[in-house]
Amino acid sequence: MQIKPYKITLSTQLNNCTFVSNTQAMIREIGTTDSIFNRFISELRDVTIQQDRMRFRRNMERAGEIFAYEISKTFGYEEKEVITPLGMARMKLPTSRPVLATILRAGLPLHQGLLNYFDTSDSAYVSAYRKYTKAEDFVIKLDYISAPSLEGKILILSDPMLATGGSLTAALKGLLQNGEPAHIHVVTLLASEEGIINLKRQFSLKPLTIWVGAVDDELTAKAFIVPGLGDAGDLAFGAKED
Repeated sequence: MQIKPYKITLSTQLNNCTFVSNTQAMIREIGTTDSIFNRFISELRDVTIQQDRMRFRRNMERAGEIFAYEISKTFGYEEKEVITPLGMARMKLPTSRPVLATILRAGLPLHQGLLNYFDTSDSAYVSAYRKYTKAEDFVIKLDYISAPSLEGKILILSDPMLATGGSLTAALKGLLQNGEPAHIHVVTLLASEEGIINLKRQFSLKPLTIWVGAVDDELTAKAFIVPGLGDAGDLAFGAKED
C-alpha cells in the first residue's frame, strides 16, 4: 500500500477554514453532561496527577470504556434467546461488531478502553506523526497501516487529541483504502473547534460521528490545544526524541 504524506499549512488551513453546510457529521460532546466521565478528563488535564503515568493511561482507558458504552447505543439490536441454568431469557443484543482503529502510540490506552467493551472486535493500527518544516508548517507522515477489510463495517477510530485534524484525516484516508465503512465513529478526548471543522470538511460526504470529551477554543502557533492536557503520548509512555 502506498501511503502519501498529508500536509497541513497552519497559516491557511486553520485561519481560513470554513463551515460546510452539507456535512453529514454529527458531534457528540460527552463532557457537557454531568457524570463521572468529567472526573477522568479533569485528572488527565491536571498537571500534578499527570506525573503518575499509570493513572494517566488508566484514565484514558476509562474514558474509552465510557465512549464505547455511548457508541453502543447507536448500533442495531435484535432479540435473541439465552439459555440460563433455570430457563430461557430473551435479550436484545447488538447486530454489529465494529472494527477498532487507533493512531500509534498515544491512542493505545484509549483504544484499550474501547476494546475492553467491544472485546470481540478486530483492530487496526496506524503509525502517524507530525514532521515539522522550517516554515512552521508540518507534514503528517504515515509509516504503517495494518487493518482488516472495512467494507460495510462500523469503524471506530480513536486518537486522544483532535488539534488540526491532520493526523486523523491522514489516518482515515489511509484506512479507507481497505473498504468503505457503513459508518465512521471518531473518538477523541479533547478537540479544538478548528480541528472539528477541518475533519467535517474533509469527510463531508461520509457517514461520520465525532465523539469528544471536551472542546477547547484555542490552538498555539505549533497547533497544540489550549488549555488541553499536553502531549498525550509522552504523558502515557515517556518523552521521545524528535
